[in-house]
Amino acid sequence: MYNIIMDFEKVECAGNLEMGYISNLSGGYISRNTHVFSQIELNDLNKFILEKSVFGTPIFKLGHGGNRILILSGIHGNELPSQIANIRLLNELADKKLNNTLFFIPFAAPKATMENKRFFNTLDLNRAAHIDNSLSNLIIQKIEELGICFVGDFHSTAFNSNPGFESIFSTKSPTAESFLIANYISRDIDCRIIALDSAGESYNGAVEDVCNVKGIPAITGEVLSPFASVGVGSVERSLIQMKSFLSYFGI
Repeated sequence: MYNIIMDFEKVECAGNLEMGYISNLSGGYISRNTHVFSQIELNDLNKFILEKSVFGTPIFKLGHGGNRILILSGIHGNELPSQIANIRLLNELADKKLNNTLFFIPFAAPKATMENKRFFNTLDLNRAAHIDNSLSNLIIQKIEELGICFVGDFHSTAFNSNPGFESIFSTKSPTAESFLIANYISRDIDCRIIALDSAGESYNGAVEDVCNVKGIPAITGEVLSPFASVGVGSVERSLIQMKSFLSYFGI
């Protein structure tokens, strides 16, 4: 069982940024994953993020008011491009004045990222978000407790895997806005859309599906990259997906 930690504290090295923890039992040394570490600029903010990830799963908050939106990555520890892109996006926005409230979880399971493994402690977090007090379920709990309205969960996929090409997953029911968001991103950045009829049927326990079932519109972004590595251009494509997701809300 993993405990959820609620308090946010100001991050001194980064403007209006605040930080809390999802769990303090999921930490890992991101620097041991050289594929990720070599792609991260070692500025003060990133050093802070890497340090705090040793002690658990950090969540960052930026801005006030408006829509409350989560950018999530690292649900699968060996899907690396989105985790790097999330860090870059956070750096780009850290000193901006926003009329919305953004939340960032760059490393959902730092231990799995450190080990460059898909599973966290043998558990596929994207099939466990409905299981009480699993790490991904704690993320769901946090989403609900913080009143987060929209969720973008960003991954990568390899050739000959599912889906095996760059895409945006969504569902049409019970949260039609999931499909509307995915359709916007698909048209905006020219990538394929995968629209499922009902959440929870094909991917039970996926973060996106559990959010949609709960009435919180969510999408899953996939970019093409070998697992446990960083494909050429994959970080940039993931970052483009994230920015398109935010642009749907006028950010």
